[in-house]
Amino acid sequence: MLQLPHGFQISAGNTAVAALLARPDTHILLFAGQKLIQRSEGPPALTRHDYGALLDGAAWHACEPLGTWQGRPWLAIGLDALPSTGAFPSSGTTSSNHATPATSTPAIGSAPSAGTSTTDIPASGTHGTAASLPPGWEAAGLRSWFGRLPDGMAAIAMQASQLLEWQRTHRWCGACGVPTQRLTHERAVQCPRCGLRSYPRISPAMMVLITRGRQLLLASNVSFPEGRYSALAGFLEAGESVEAALHREVAEEVGLQVHDLRYFGSQSWPFPHALMLAFTAEWLAGDISVDPAELRDARWFEPDALPDLPPANVSISQALVEATARRLVKRSRCAGE
Repeated sequence: MLQLPHGFQISAGNTAVAALLARPDTHILLFAGQKLIQRSEGPPALTRHDYGALLDGAAWHACEPLGTWQGRPWLAIGLDALPSTGAFPSSGTTSSNHATPATSTPAIGSAPSAGTSTTDIPASGTHGTAASLPPGWEAAGLRSWFGRLPDGMAAIAMQASQLLEWQRTHRWCGACGVPTQRLTHERAVQCPRCGLRSYPRISPAMMVLITRGRQLLLASNVSFPEGRYSALAGFLEAGESVEAALHREVAEEVGLQVHDLRYFGSQSWPFPHALMLAFTAEWLAGDISVDPAELRDARWFEPDALPDLPPANVSISQALVEATARRLVKRSRCAGE
């Protein structure tokens, strides 16, 4: 499953962007709205030199330091709109002009002037991405890049997507509507009028794989491709513990009761800002009764006859299913079944 790579050091969010842009080894992830811009083929674009005229000629709405990996800093940049095709480099070509683009976003680490939003984009809140890209370049949602980009880069892009979305949705104070200002000592924005402080949003969600003897319960969500199954999952409600959410979701979606909850692992999931907390649980009582608003189907599977699952190198769900299936098979063999 995709996780931030081993050794990745997350930035506190107070690194001066100008200093990062001045470094030729800074790795940049470029977004237009929620779409990642990359070369369609060949080695991925990573540096400012790779992007060339795209960065030099574009307006930005956000610029967010991500962290350091293998000695190189990583930076996420969100564009207001794609530049015209004529201003964009062809695949594999670069521009020698690397002047810093004009932007109303105060440099992180500097003191913004009063009343200045740190993510100053048009009041409509939309991102103009209608401009076409030249051959060899592509702007697509993150899911389209899974399996095409190196896993480490894809995981960092998941982090970048969440932080840019946070900037986009916190341009103004949610209490009084004043443009927010970026704090210099931590990753947060604050209203200069009422003092409301906002941090990157994280929405916890639970995932549970139910077992019954040698069997596993898997469900096909209504949003899944036909024939694909996974463990049950759902978001926590305000005031609810993860354990309480697990029991509630299981009862609501398949009408079962469970016990013996065991933590498996977690994964950040940027659609748009979830934190998946995965568990196993043992069936206690009840027969499957599917909620048709949520699920197309739910059934018990033997560990050696599993259906189509989400891609193994992306989501925690397949890692959960496969690890549990191995455990059940091993337990069955030890019991002589």
